[in-house]
Amino acid sequence: MSRETIHTEAAPAAIGPYSQAVRAGDFVYISGQIPLDPQTGELVGADMHSQVARVFENLGAVAEAAGGTLADAVRIAIYLTDLSHFALVNEVMTQYLSEPYPSRAALGVAALPNGAAVEMDAVLYLPREG
Repeated sequence: MSRETIHTEAAPAAIGPYSQAVRAGDFVYISGQIPLDPQTGELVGADMHSQVARVFENLGAVAEAAGGTLADAVRIAIYLTDLSHFALVNEVMTQYLSEPYPSRAALGVAALPNGAAVEMDAVLYLPREG
């Protein structure tokens, strides 16, 4: 099976030796996204709502570069440095996704890259045409 890397300027550049996403067969694996503004490379806003929204925007930009949307997500993993933001993540998630929702995991972690409070990764199912 061949692998294809996905890249877009509409999402933050990788901050390490990895791809924004990799397509393998009918699946696209989107790397963890933190609330970085793709233009400045800086963390957005002090409030958690804008940070969670930025992460969904970044995931959506990579999904679009792969030829899909967040509606194609079959799994999302959420990493939070403070699980008290769990309800807020659920609220923001409904602004970007609708039923049927993807499967999901939410984990509390000690720290994230660049001091972010939230990170998410996703797996999309995008069957190739023909």
